[in-house]
Amino acid sequence: MNEPFRLAVCNEVFQDVSFEEACKQLRALGYTGIEIAPFTEASYPAEQPPATRKEIHPLIEAQGLKFVGLHWILKSPDGLHATTREEATRKRTWDFMHQLVDLCADLAGCQPENNGVIVFGSPQQRSTTDGMSPREATDVLTHGLAHLAPHAESSAVKVLIEALSPDQTDVVTSVADAVCIVKQIGSPAIQTMFDTHNAVREKDSHPELVRRFLPYIRHIHVNEMDGREPGTGDYDFASLLSTLSEGGYSGWISLEAFDFSRPGHEVAERSLQHLTLAMQKEPLAQTV
Repeated sequence: MNEPFRLAVCNEVFQDVSFEEACKQLRALGYTGIEIAPFTEASYPAEQPPATRKEIHPLIEAQGLKFVGLHWILKSPDGLHATTREEATRKRTWDFMHQLVDLCADLAGCQPENNGVIVFGSPQQRSTTDGMSPREATDVLTHGLAHLAPHAESSAVKVLIEALSPDQTDVVTSVADAVCIVKQIGSPAIQTMFDTHNAVREKDSHPELVRRFLPYIRHIHVNEMDGREPGTGDYDFASLLSTLSEGGYSGWISLEAFDFSRPGHEVAERSLQHLTLAMQKEPLAQTV
C-alpha cells in the first residue's frame, strides 16, 4: 500500500467521557482526526453561540487532532425531514442544513480550502412520507442539495450523500443512486462516501464498488456488518484498504461503531489494531 491512511473516530463512540477527554484518548492511541455527531454537543447544534464553537476547535487542535466533519446530522432537533411535502418542515430542515455548513466551517477553523465534510445519512429524515414515491422524494432531496451547493462551495465544505441499506430507507439505497445525484448536481461540493456497514445489501463486491465510484467518494466509514468496530467480525478490510490505496484515495477513514456498551477507548483501540494489521496484509481472494 501507499502512504498510511488518515484515521479518525466518530465522537459518539466516546459516550463515557467528555469531549476533551475523548480527544486526549484518541491522540494517545494514534488517531489523527475526530468526526462529530452534532447532537452530542447540543440539542440544536447549529444554534450554538460563536463562543461555544470557538471552544471546540482549540480542544481538538490542542491534542494534535484534525476536525474531519459532521455526520448523523438530522437526529436533532426533532421534527426535521428533508423530503416531506409539508413545506414548513422541509424549509426548516434545509435552513438547518445551511446552518450546519456554517457550523462545519467554524469547527474546522474556517480554512480557505478544506473545512471538512458533512455526511448526509439520516434515513428517517429523508425517507418517503405523505404518499410520495421514492423517485419523488429523491427529486426533492436532489433539489435541496443543489440549492445548498453554492453555500457549501463558498464555505469549502463538502456535503456527502450517503447510500443506506434498503432496511433503513427507501431513498438513495445504493452508491450508484448517490453518484447519480452527484452527477446531476455537478458541484464539487456535493459528493458521496462509502460506509461498509451500510453497503451490506449492495450486489457487487465492496472493492469493486469503490473502484468504480472512487472519483466521487470523499470519505469512508468503517465498521463490521453488524455495526460493531473492525475486528469483531470477519469483514475483509484488507481488500477494501488495498483498493483505496491503489486508487490513490487521500481522504479520511473514520470508525463509526454502534456498540455503546463498552468504553470508547476499548472500541477505538481494537479498531485501530485491526485496521493497522489489515493495511499490512494482502487482500483476500474472495471479497465482501
